[in-house]
Amino acid sequence: MTSELLWSAVLGAVQGMTEFLPVSSSGHLLLAQRLLGLEEARFGLAFDAALHLGTALAVLVYFWRDLTRLAIALFVSLGDFDPADPDRRMVWLLVVASVPAAVVGLAFEDFFSTSVRSPWIVVVALVAVGVLFLVGEAVGGKRKVASSLSLPQALSIGLAQAAALIPGVSRSGATITLGLFLGLRREEAARFSFLMSFPITVGAGGFSLLEAIGGGMGGDEALLFGVGLLSAAVVGYAAIRFLVSFLSDHSLGVFAFYRFALAGGVAAALAG
Repeated sequence: MTSELLWSAVLGAVQGMTEFLPVSSSGHLLLAQRLLGLEEARFGLAFDAALHLGTALAVLVYFWRDLTRLAIALFVSLGDFDPADPDRRMVWLLVVASVPAAVVGLAFEDFFSTSVRSPWIVVVALVAVGVLFLVGEAVGGKRKVASSLSLPQALSIGLAQAAALIPGVSRSGATITLGLFLGLRREEAARFSFLMSFPITVGAGGFSLLEAIGGGMGGDEALLFGVGLLSAAVVGYAAIRFLVSFLSDHSLGVFAFYRFALAGGVAAALAG
């Protein structure tokens, strides 16, 4: 059990770091579990759900002022929607952006939980999205703030978030990159991405975890999940702080080249 708790903490740290850095948390988790030879039944989708709740906790702690303000704006806008108010406009942009991942995740849950969980799919996605990083950096205006987005543009970012259900794509990578294509500043694209991820992550992670609990969860398993969740939350908070600061004056290029290097290493290992 002690070694399992250690692996739980390690996987939580991997999730916390890679959920927010644009390198794909699902891809890294899948590769780490395969590399360490961990049991799918023990460290499977229910465990992944606990880790995602840890990263949602990191978002809550880091952005609690924004989330509180947006929650108030949502309540007020139900009776008095003012598109000129940045908070009231922003909260509905986030609502619209959250819809595609929720719909796609529910409609194709079995497909994404089984058919696409392949290291080769991770390799292809790592390279493809890395290329998009470089293109987005080259063509993006990087001048707009997130509250200036239109509803169709917010929906398109939501579709990018849905694409991140494929391991190797990266939720933050896909959404930040599309934000660049739409002219957002890097740090604004990151902030929108993280805020948008909060409700869908809480919803999907909470639902999967409740299913696991309903199926019978022992004390050892609960401890395993708790260690992973806490590790993901702590490391995730640090990753958010780092990325928001980093993107204020650095490009996504370093993450693109990391993705290429990782894809090359994994492909070589699979081919060998």
